[in-house]
Amino acid sequence: MSVMPFLRIYAPLNAVLAAPGLLAMAALTIPDMSGRSRLALAALLAVIWGAYLLQLGATLLKRRTGDLRDRTPKIAIDVLAVLVPLAAFLLVGTPDRGLYCAVWLLKPLRDSTFFPVLGRVLANEARNLIGVTTLFGVVLFAVALAAYVIERDIQPEKFGSIPQAMWWAVVTLSTTGYGDTIPQSFAGRVLAGAVMMSGIGIFGLWAGILATGFYQEVRRGDFVRNWQLVAAVPLFQKLGPAVLVEIVRALRARTVPAGAVICRIGEAGDQMFFVVEGRVSVATPNPVELGPGAFFGEMALINGEPRSATVSAATVVSLLSLHSADFQMLCGSSPEIAEIIRKTALERRGAAQRNSPSTDLEP
Repeated sequence: MSVMPFLRIYAPLNAVLAAPGLLAMAALTIPDMSGRSRLALAALLAVIWGAYLLQLGATLLKRRTGDLRDRTPKIAIDVLAVLVPLAAFLLVGTPDRGLYCAVWLLKPLRDSTFFPVLGRVLANEARNLIGVTTLFGVVLFAVALAAYVIERDIQPEKFGSIPQAMWWAVVTLSTTGYGDTIPQSFAGRVLAGAVMMSGIGIFGLWAGILATGFYQEVRRGDFVRNWQLVAAVPLFQKLGPAVLVEIVRALRARTVPAGAVICRIGEAGDQMFFVVEGRVSVATPNPVELGPGAFFGEMALINGEPRSATVSAATVVSLLSLHSADFQMLCGSSPEIAEIIRKTALERRGAAQRNSPSTDLEP
């Protein structure tokens, strides 16, 4: 029997079980808790540990089937989540046993897609991040040196050495300013103001670099995914790379669950749709289903009329949507595609009018 359904059941439990487990671990550190409450919390930790043990077994069973690709970090987290609390129960004194369940902090990260993206962003922006970090270190040491020279005779207990002055430099550069160390001289306060402004600029650089890196990484991933989807539409397969790039930038990918309405009759139409995967149902007197490679909604863009039919997802469907402004751009750059769309729309209108004069197949 396949273990995939078992893994699909247990995957969401990584976060669901980690939260109560960590809360129970934290509650066990309360000194005035009754013995019965401690026993109940310990039992909860045992149940969560048992669930993670089952998950580890399912993961290892899947490993035996040969599907180990890209699962080594997940297996490592599963092993730590089971073995660390077990070792603590066997080897550590009673009061501190529960603290080792803190390893479950890793469980919600097990299936996260954020950290691979973060790793790529850090790798791509490493040069800039290292440069700003170097600048921070230089400013930190220079500020600590200046504060030591200015304030050492006034506050020797706080600025009596450069390492002591570095604490003040760190909290001032980070603009947290705990207030435990304040320059007394005029020159020292001028220095503090300049340091605070420098800190804002340095942290702004860090934030800007990371924000730009994440934006570019997300756009890169969206572009690759949309390129694959667009390339799967037969209508676009004969286009050259330059035109295809423009279409990829214009189209927006959507996934619609089965049964969901995509557009309704009578609505104003501001976009058309291309079916990549799945099937959609067009509600007409003789319902029609459209599959991969088909498109619908073009009449509203061609003649500006409201939607003339309701379209819903017959199955889970992947769509590409094209807004009216982008449709006009597509018509200008690819007249052959525009002609195909218009010809198809007219054929559908004619077929619908033959079946029912008052109803148009095309939404």
